[in-house]
Amino acid sequence: MVLLYLSILLITGLLFSKVAKLVKLPNVTGYIIGGILIGPILGLLGVHLIPDSATEGLEVISQIALGFIAFSIGTEFKISYFKRVGIQPIVIAIFESFLAIIVVLGLLLLFGYDLQFSLVLSAIAAATAPAATIMVIKQYKAKGDVTETLLSVVALDDATAIIFFGIFVAIAEIVGSTSHTSIALQIAMPFLEILASVVVGFIAGVIMVFAVRWFKGRGNRISIILSLIFLLSSFTEIGRKIFADFEFSALMACMMMGAVYTNLVEDEILDVSMQLVDRITPPIFLMFFVLSGYELRLDVLAQVGAVGVIYIIGRMLGKISGAYLGAVITKAPENVRKYLGFGLVPQAGVAIGLTIVADAIVPQYAAQIKAVVLSATFIYELLGPSITKASLTAAGEIVKA
Repeated sequence: MVLLYLSILLITGLLFSKVAKLVKLPNVTGYIIGGILIGPILGLLGVHLIPDSATEGLEVISQIALGFIAFSIGTEFKISYFKRVGIQPIVIAIFESFLAIIVVLGLLLLFGYDLQFSLVLSAIAAATAPAATIMVIKQYKAKGDVTETLLSVVALDDATAIIFFGIFVAIAEIVGSTSHTSIALQIAMPFLEILASVVVGFIAGVIMVFAVRWFKGRGNRISIILSLIFLLSSFTEIGRKIFADFEFSALMACMMMGAVYTNLVEDEILDVSMQLVDRITPPIFLMFFVLSGYELRLDVLAQVGAVGVIYIIGRMLGKISGAYLGAVITKAPENVRKYLGFGLVPQAGVAIGLTIVADAIVPQYAAQIKAVVLSATFIYELLGPSITKASLTAAGEIVKA
């Protein structure tokens, strides 16, 4: 039956990509809307094309898709690029993540919400989902300063979001005094998790470089890339089984692997490798986004109330203003200052994963936090791709949409 469910995802994505083109929306928006229609909408009518019990087994699609997206982002991290732009993407990533938290936190406190609840929920606001943004860039072949900076910032965002989340959650622990764990350890843990992910990704990247030189056939080379992405994508679960409180970042590891690969391997081999990746990933990404839409829950929209509105609007304001401030400080081009922040709107996987951690910190607010983040994901995933497309078009980096 799994093959039937995969077929449903593929057919839905293909049909709704055509619908999206007719109304001049990004393909990824069409995929998500298609998933919503065959999932939550048909579900209201009692029709379940893919049973809930089967969707858990399909999560492997999400893991593989995110692994490839992270690897592709990593291949943009050429040393020559950072020599040219310096620390600009790092500064922007820090500011856009931090201000997203601060703006949401400030608004929540202003409207009288509990401090501990506000700290944990606002900490999740830092996370950005790169998948939708990358898909828009690929579809429209966007090129320019904004696109180049955006690719770097969304890659670094995973690290800054995890670090800030760890710090603010540790503060929430102090406020609530719900844990006997060392506060210093809690603050240090995100740094240790990222360091471990980077080291594993570096080792995998070196292995990939030597492996593609040894196995010279195209089929062998794409098999090597697949096997290492699969391996790193499984490390999150492995880490949880070995260390209960350790959150290994498969995304960071895959990004690092891509970064090492692009800087150490010969250009000819790199070009062939990325051509092979671009050929096999479209159906994976299609299924990933249709499945994302399928799993969205319409009922959470009715549960969030004012706090959901505060979170959604506050996070967008924080991301946009933070990206602008970081770009101004680093003297980025005018287009980067004006349009970069709009490409940081989407939020999905990492944020949902952080709600699991929040359950242990503020269990009394766990249901509300999860409802807010899920509803925000619904809104961001629908509107995010179109906002990204509009901003890149305004920046003059999408010539013909």
